[in-house]
Amino acid sequence: MSGKDPTAETTQQVVSHMVEAVNRAPLVDVPFWHLEMTDVFPSDLYRRMRVAMPEPGEYRALKGRNSVNIQADGSSTRVKIDLYPEYIRHLPNEKRAVWALVGKALCAPELKDAFMRRLSPGLERRFGADFLNTEMYPVPMLTRDVAGYKIGFHTDTKWKGITVQFYLPEDDSINHIGTRFDRRLPDGKFEMAHRMPFSPNTGYAFAVGADTWHSVDTVGPEVRTRDSILHTYFVDSKAALKVRNRSKRVGNFLMNEIRHVAGPR
Repeated sequence: MSGKDPTAETTQQVVSHMVEAVNRAPLVDVPFWHLEMTDVFPSDLYRRMRVAMPEPGEYRALKGRNSVNIQADGSSTRVKIDLYPEYIRHLPNEKRAVWALVGKALCAPELKDAFMRRLSPGLERRFGADFLNTEMYPVPMLTRDVAGYKIGFHTDTKWKGITVQFYLPEDDSINHIGTRFDRRLPDGKFEMAHRMPFSPNTGYAFAVGADTWHSVDTVGPEVRTRDSILHTYFVDSKAALKVRNRSKRVGNFLMNEIRHVAGPR
């Protein structure tokens, strides 16, 4: 035996594939600088991800600002699972193995560096010429939206440095529900400049800025689930930010443990 860890080798293969997807992605400047990625995950892994989708009770509600995602019956139109080891540990073994691999790859420094290099126009505008030295904290999150989910025009919070979303549908039958990239007009109204097709194994990424307006139209009843990975790089360049980012991770872990102990409602 060589003594090489096969899991680490597999992770590196996934990371290399994803970095290549970032590097070859077109950098589009309308309505703001963003990457449009295809073939993000290795095809075999993508199939395994689809098979390993968690059951509804394995997610936790993502309430949104002012609990905007919570419906009258108490259910949430968006739910999530953070793809950290301590968060997915209650999943069945087969599912846990898949999502542990994906989460580890998403947190790889090489992937972060690739995004920062490719998104240099937006990052330099916000952080200056030394933007490559801006520390970022990765937060990978598997999300599921259902009918009724929507989010209005927004640019993302200042806590975020880079926003990434990977689409995980089975096929192209719901590609009309992709994220809108919007342009703000002089009168304060918005118009759609581009819509990302919600197609399998694709995604987008942008450096968060004052003009990165985007939204999601109301998900209609024709959609059973809108599955994706929201992968956010939070600014992590000061001591207070480091404490904030890690405290949120601990808090999410504790809430997940409480939910698990309480059992399904």
